[in-house]
Amino acid sequence: VQLQASGGGLVQPGGSLRLSCAASGFTLDNNAIGWFRQAPGKEREGVSCVSKSDGSAYYADSVKGRFTISRDNAKNTVYLQMHSLKPEDAAVYYCATGDGDGSGWYLCHNDVMEYWGKGTLVTVSS
Repeated sequence: VQLQASGGGLVQPGGSLRLSCAASGFTLDNNAIGWFRQAPGKEREGVSCVSKSDGSAYYADSVKGRFTISRDNAKNTVYLQMHSLKPEDAAVYYCATGDGDGSGWYLCHNDVMEYWGKGTLVTVSS
C-alpha cells in the first residue's frame, strides 16, 4: 500500500497548482480521501476530505472557494486543484486515505486516515 504525492513547487501569489496523489496496492474508489498540510511551526491541518459514505467534501474555511478535491478512479489518483494561492498556503501537503466512516469534517479533524503519502512541498512566494 503506497501513496505518492506530487505536483508541489514554487508558485507566485495568485497562482495555481494541482497536486496529485497516486495510490498503489489498493483502490481508492471506495475509500475516504483527504489532503492535509503542515507549515513550519504549525500543527497539521485538514485541508479537504471526502466521505466514503456519501462522497460529500469538506473544505477548511481558509481554502473554501479556491481549492477543489477530486479523484480519478480509472487512474487510482486523487487531486487537489489549488487556485489563488496565498503565502499562507505554503506548507508540505499530504494525501491520506482510509476505510473509516464519517463526514468530511470528521475525517479532516480526527486522526482516522490509515495510509499517508510522504508529502509534497508547496511554496508561495514572489
